[in-house]
Amino acid sequence: MTTREARGLASSHTDEESIAAYLQHNPDFFERHQAVLARLRLPHLRGTATISLVERQIEVLREKQASLEGKLAELLRVARANDALAERMHRFTRRLLRGLPRDAAISNIEAGLREDFDAFNAALVLIGSAPGGEVPRFLRYVPADDPNLKSFESLFGSGKPRCGQARDSQRQFLFGAEGLEMGSVALVPLGEHGALGLLALGSADRDRFHPGMSTEFLARLADLITDALTGTVQQAAAPAA
Repeated sequence: MTTREARGLASSHTDEESIAAYLQHNPDFFERHQAVLARLRLPHLRGTATISLVERQIEVLREKQASLEGKLAELLRVARANDALAERMHRFTRRLLRGLPRDAAISNIEAGLREDFDAFNAALVLIGSAPGGEVPRFLRYVPADDPNLKSFESLFGSGKPRCGQARDSQRQFLFGAEGLEMGSVALVPLGEHGALGLLALGSADRDRFHPGMSTEFLARLADLITDALTGTVQQAAAPAA
């Protein structure tokens, strides 16, 4: 029996595990034994020379950094590819929507907002005179000179969606009696500078639509609705064959 075994140490493998566990639980060991740290020499990963423990740690960190940078570059590449695919799908969807009958387009807009996005408080305000027939509850036609539209002039001027709080008068105009219950709203101009009207989404949650949130999705939604509605107008105006 060797002296090591006589001391109750079963194997070198167990020794290494014990040493590793000790160092992990005593990270200040080399602070207290700096002479030991100074004498430690490790083989270089890319040669026969030896380096200090600190130098080896720097090498390990550099390799980890290089690996992380590679993973980040791959994630960015995938993200850019996904963005490009989403944009192509968006253009493709817009082309398809331009041929829908107007009634079908409006019905699909209402159902999609409610069923796909849980937008149960939605108002679609279109500028112009109402066509004949029954008008869905969430849809409203207003003349271009309607005084209520003046409060949305800055929204139409920007041509971009806006999220956050809205005035009491705006909420009542958009959502009726339920408007005062809306803690936050998303206002989406339709057409160039709101020439077609606007879409309003409301929520009782004050933080549901906040000024800091991204509006890219809302802008794309506006594109789809605008194409669906303007495409049907063109279709209706075309002479019969």
